[in-house]
Amino acid sequence: MKEVIVKVEDLTVAYHDKPVLWDNDVNIVENSRTAIIGPNGAGKSTLIKGILGLQKKLSGDVLIMGEPFKKVQKQIAYIPQANSVNWDFPTTALDVVLMGRYVHLGWIKRPTKEDRLIAKAALEQMGMEKYSNRQISQLSGGQRQRVFIARAIAQDAKLYFMDEPLAGVDKMTENVIMDFLRKAQGEGKTSVVVHHDLKTVKEYFDHVVIINKMVIAEGPVEVVLTKENLERAGMVGDFLV
Repeated sequence: MKEVIVKVEDLTVAYHDKPVLWDNDVNIVENSRTAIIGPNGAGKSTLIKGILGLQKKLSGDVLIMGEPFKKVQKQIAYIPQANSVNWDFPTTALDVVLMGRYVHLGWIKRPTKEDRLIAKAALEQMGMEKYSNRQISQLSGGQRQRVFIARAIAQDAKLYFMDEPLAGVDKMTENVIMDFLRKAQGEGKTSVVVHHDLKTVKEYFDHVVIINKMVIAEGPVEVVLTKENLERAGMVGDFLV
């Protein structure tokens, strides 16, 4: 049986002191590809932000790898929603990927030759090496997403949190991202992904968290992804179990 890498107990998260998630318990198992799914406005992104301390926590406890977030943050990579990023910021794809190395360098030291080689290798892994000197504002949505995942690769994280990385990307980018997640799992790493397409959950992930303000169910996809649990979460439509 796999160990729990992220343990959340009684988590309540608020926006402007108004609770939006209530008393959530979540257990993410290590070396899994875990999807977080739920209807629009269910709090999927908020759950990730609450776990990472990016959104105000009114109550609850979070342990990652058995420790508070600050003790293990160098081992955690976070890829936000594409629409939350200022893509007009004047920087190149390579510079963005190099940001993944700063958790190891600190903000005073400059990247070394080795850091640059690691960043270039990460871009190559995502098929973006020829765009290394391109301004991110000039890249397509799928290319930008690949650059941000390359940044996470350069960080050499053990645990990846991704907020809808497949939303609005082309099929090729979707395949590249999923190949990366499978490769990372083969290296013993864990990914937690906010996902919007019910039709691909079984193909892309092995664990799932179903949420609508509160966690409805969690566990292996083949056990948890049922019509009954989806209906409890208010998710009905064209999904076939």
